[in-house]
Amino acid sequence: MEITLLKGDITLQQVDIIVNAANTSLLGGGGVDGAIHRAGGSNILEECIKIRNREGGCAVGEAVITSAGKLPSKYVIHTVGPAWNGGNSNEKNKLAQCYENSLLLAEEKQATSICFPNISTGIYRFPKHAAATIAIGVVKKNQSKSLEEVRFVCFDEENHRIYKELLQR
Repeated sequence: MEITLLKGDITLQQVDIIVNAANTSLLGGGGVDGAIHRAGGSNILEECIKIRNREGGCAVGEAVITSAGKLPSKYVIHTVGPAWNGGNSNEKNKLAQCYENSLLLAEEKQATSICFPNISTGIYRFPKHAAATIAIGVVKKNQSKSLEEVRFVCFDEENHRIYKELLQR
């Protein structure tokens, strides 16, 4: 499995699955969540509403999957990262669960490629270096039989620099 890094827009990635840093309501929001819902169109929201009606939303650390609507990928995995609370609310484990559960769903779909944003580092204020360390650590430990590429797409320069530094170690 190859780990790649890109600075850019996750909604433009031609991979089997892109991961959305969603909120618990699954109804879209700001940041990457809003961008994915806008670019993917109404089908994604309609599927999220069905999941919400059936399951009550998506808990922090969990992940659900929908089609990708108008996006160039096949699926969108929606995972809810933790809001940073000074590290006192099990945030690191919850963030690791986001990546682990997303990778499990990708394996179930026999995806060969998946693309992650920087989960929880925007409005949820998770420290970027700690978040990147967790993300890379989980991916490197992953034992997927189908995944050939895991791509991290950073929207901002700071996250891109941090990931680049950590991946070169």
